[in-house]
Amino acid sequence: MRTLSAKDAKYGFGRLIDLARAAPVTVAKYGRPVVVVLSVEEYERLTAHDMRTTHAGTAARKRTEAGGR
Repeated sequence: MRTLSAKDAKYGFGRLIDLARAAPVTVAKYGRPVVVVLSVEEYERLTAHDMRTTHAGTAARKRTEAGGR
């Protein structure tokens, strides 16, 4: 994963967007990673996976609570 300083991200915001559309980019402040910028498509892929996992866990919990398997 590529890393940019906060200063480079600020002054090269267009470049940050271009890089993030290709792959997630870490932004570091004082040498410490603080955020990750990613494309909308990657965000949607990650949140869709999270929603499926959450939904599956909720359904299994409800079955267990109802006495089913």
